[in-house]
Formats: sequence, structure tokens, C-alpha cells
Amino acid sequence: MENTVVEKTRQALTPIIEELGFEVVDVEYAKKADGMNLTVYIDIPRGVTIDDCEIVHNAVNPVIDELNPTCDKPYIFNISSPGLDRPFKTKRDYERNYGKEVEIKLYAPLRGKKFYEGVLVEKNENAVKISTPSGEESIECTRIAFVRPLVKFE
Repeated sequence: MENTVVEKTRQALTPIIEELGFEVVDVEYAKKADGMNLTVYIDIPRGVTIDDCEIVHNAVNPVIDELNPTCDKPYIFNISSPGLDRPFKTKRDYERNYGKEVEIKLYAPLRGKKFYEGVLVEKNENAVKISTPSGEESIECTRIAFVRPLVKFE
């Protein structure tokens, strides 16, 4: 049921959201503390504001009500920004972050380390390449739990 809800929602809402100038980054249907939540994550190069979320919510709410993706099962519908440290999920996520600092968490240690930090150089179907002070590291995708922007608070 989860995949059906996500796919139906993605297919129905993506054209509307893109027409408003936003990108659909992810759609999630998951149990949270307050019950089942259907969340559409949007992005735009300048960053997403609360007003943006409200605009998108108002535009797609009638469509999602008519679509009834959960077949009358109760849920809470959210429009959200992806957040500063959201793991990369799409090819576009990687492309948008070439030349920027990222952190990589591995499932198991590689050369004694489970975490790597560096500048994202390349991502292909087999590996992610980063530049570090000690040189370039190429890490196989099968070893990677997640790649996300490196957020530094100063």
C-alpha cells in the first residue's frame, strides 16, 4: 500500500508543483507519532520558505482530496522543505551539489573509517568520488548508507 500511495501522489502532484516552479524531491508515506503522514518534499534553488509550502499546499490540496491515495484511511498531509542535511536520493541531488562539501556514512568501515568528508567530485552508477585534503576517494555505492551536505555551524 505504501508504494501505491507514494506513486499515485507523486504522479498526480508533480506536474502541478513543477508548474509553480518547484521540484518534487521526495514523497513519503510513513507512520509518525501523530499517525500516518503523507509528506511531499519540495525544493527550489533559493531555498524553501514557509510561504512556499503554503502556496504549494493550497494548490495541491483539492487534487489530493479528490485522488484519495490512501483509499479513505486517515492521514495527515504535509508539504515540507527537504531540510539542510537531507540525504541525496536523486541524480539531480548529486548534480546540484558537485563542488560542495558532503559527508558520507558507510554501512561498514572502509580503511578503518565509517564516515568520510570532502568535496563532491562525481557520482556515477557505481561510486561516489570526493576530494579530501589527503587526495581523492572513490567509494562504491553499495558501501554507502547515505551522502548528504556537510552542514557547518559557525
